[in-house]
Amino acid sequence: MNSNLPFVTLSISLLLTFFIQNGDASENWAHWRGHGANGVSLTATPPTQWSENQNVKWKKEIPGRGSGSPVIWENRVFVVSAVSQNSESVGDTPPPRGGKGGKGKGGGRSGALPILSFQLFCFDRETGELLWNETAVEAKPHEGTHQTNGFASASPCTDGERVYAHFGSRGLFCYDLEGKQLWSRTDFPPMMTRAGFGEGSSPTLAGDKILVPWDHEGDSALYALDKKTGETIWKTDRDEPTCWATPFVVEGNGTTQVVMNGENFARAYDLETGAELWRCDGQTARPVASPVSSDDLVFIGSGFRGSFLGAFHLDGKGDIEDSEAVAWSTSDDTPDIASLLLSEGRLYFHKGKTGILTCLEAKTGKVLFGPERIPGVSSTYASPIAAGGHIYLTGRSGTITVIKDTPTLEVVATNSLGEGVDATPAPVGKELFVRGERHLFCLSE
Repeated sequence: MNSNLPFVTLSISLLLTFFIQNGDASENWAHWRGHGANGVSLTATPPTQWSENQNVKWKKEIPGRGSGSPVIWENRVFVVSAVSQNSESVGDTPPPRGGKGGKGKGGGRSGALPILSFQLFCFDRETGELLWNETAVEAKPHEGTHQTNGFASASPCTDGERVYAHFGSRGLFCYDLEGKQLWSRTDFPPMMTRAGFGEGSSPTLAGDKILVPWDHEGDSALYALDKKTGETIWKTDRDEPTCWATPFVVEGNGTTQVVMNGENFARAYDLETGAELWRCDGQTARPVASPVSSDDLVFIGSGFRGSFLGAFHLDGKGDIEDSEAVAWSTSDDTPDIASLLLSEGRLYFHKGKTGILTCLEAKTGKVLFGPERIPGVSSTYASPIAAGGHIYLTGRSGTITVIKDTPTLEVVATNSLGEGVDATPAPVGKELFVRGERHLFCLSE
């Protein structure tokens, strides 16, 4: 559920160090938000127009259901899915695609939950050939999920030597790039999510650590594990209810910080120790959107049963509410499920779960355009991305509308692949990888 070019070279170079250990960072998409974690590719120039029959380099059916985004390392494309033997079961049922985001009355569902096979797939980037797929675990979920959510909603991530598949309460699994399992962690306490909405936070690689968020209605925590062994380096308890955001790592005030959204507080922790550095009140209920950052600012927002977006200086200490550490804030049209996009000094975000888009000047919060209704996009789960001077805006119906990455709204194209999309697309090189509800697509001119 599961969706930004920094102003200065220092911030982006540090982020690249965290996410990429081998190879050229700019040629890979190793995390669902890209190698800078802001949703931007610095080098990709994917197509801006396509259809079911145009600019589709290859298309491969993916069994089961998953909304985790694809990640790409050199010639490999990784994607996850929860597969049931019964294609009519909850594990394989495509999500509703209503104009209001497909929200069902009562939210969570359980019913007769099947035993699911939680799988990681690896495809050849050039041909789409399945190189390998591994079943991490077979398990019956301990609780249901929202009708628009599945059981494989977290995105994988890779450092070029290992790939990590996170299936929430089923565990975190580490493989080499040939599909050999190196270690697993299945000892986390089962999550009990708000209203049975299900799970979806993704892990984040940072140096020698992999960060695993664990916010739910039980004992919440943030874990830092040794990425080579899976052993716990530190665990920090969090007085937070369910949150689906992904940890964001940034260098600030001489410290590597792990920034987390949260219903009670937006917070930052010391990467080395897990100690809390600062916090700020103001977020809304059950946050999903993940932070972005540029220069000495980090941007955190939420938009369910309220609306808040704040720009925070990274040199704050303790409780920074109403202090100079808050650069600016707004309560207008902020995002719910889709995360912020930060590109060329501009913040782009949807209003709630809608396709309505706003663009702000990141440093000041000044409105550049919006809120504007984007043609073809009515409801959104996937996050916006930027590549090649364009912004890609993905609707749950499967429409992806492309606009120019400029201070004024200019629509370039409106495209569809004929099936729903909840996963954030991944731009690499001259290609765009899209995980639909049934297929993985490679788009290229």
